[in-house]
Amino acid sequence: MFTKDDHTFAVCAYGESPYLEQCLYSLREQELHTNVIISTSTPNDAIRRLAKRYKAPLFINEGEPGIGHDWNCAISHCQTPLVTIAHQDDIYLPAYAKIMLSMMNEEEKPLIWFSDYGELRGDVPCDDSRLLAIKRLLLNPLKRVSSRQSVFVRRRALSLGSSICCPAVTYCRPNLPDPVFLENMKCDLDWQAWERFSRLEGSYIYAPQVLMRHRIHEGSETTALIKDDTRTKEDLVMLRKFWPAPIARFINGFYSKSQASNQG
Repeated sequence: MFTKDDHTFAVCAYGESPYLEQCLYSLREQELHTNVIISTSTPNDAIRRLAKRYKAPLFINEGEPGIGHDWNCAISHCQTPLVTIAHQDDIYLPAYAKIMLSMMNEEEKPLIWFSDYGELRGDVPCDDSRLLAIKRLLLNPLKRVSSRQSVFVRRRALSLGSSICCPAVTYCRPNLPDPVFLENMKCDLDWQAWERFSRLEGSYIYAPQVLMRHRIHEGSETTALIKDDTRTKEDLVMLRKFWPAPIARFINGFYSKSQASNQG
């Protein structure tokens, strides 16, 4: 049985984000207090100051910065079997850790646990949109406990896009490959990970409650990758893992239009 000592929020900090303190505050306000660390490839006084204020151990990554590298470094700094990669711009609702731990303990071999999520546009919560509704529809079959170990169900949930929100995920490291993320993609490395994990023996555990909010803003890496067309190219690579090439191209044409809602 996992306890609160078995989980770590690994906050990935980059540059001087105006939102990092809001993220750290949301972790301090969890109903169940677990471990919190900060991992960065861009150490600076602002990050050090907040690490000290929130009593979060600060780890400096070695090697060339990059999303996959930074996420893998964040995981490697943790000493616990359960890890949530907390993105510096996002916030976690107070029940996140408590519900996560309870549901993780329901399964013999959990792979990942993830919750539903909302968005923050500026500081305004938005828990309902067309894109969120589509993702919830795709994930709906995973609400059933009996579907958690079904390779077919989880691959169908991933076949039309990355329906799982990366910062909403908690990883059970002993049951996953190492490294958790491959570093050959810039944008869809999370979708790539879900696809890889979907083939493994074990459980995908989905909590349909909104337990975190992902911030949408012009300065985000996602927005930048959408603008230079990286996202569309990588989406096609991922869709071809589920569909024949002509169908993948057809779906990608529709899917790319939804990316406008990811921009600030």
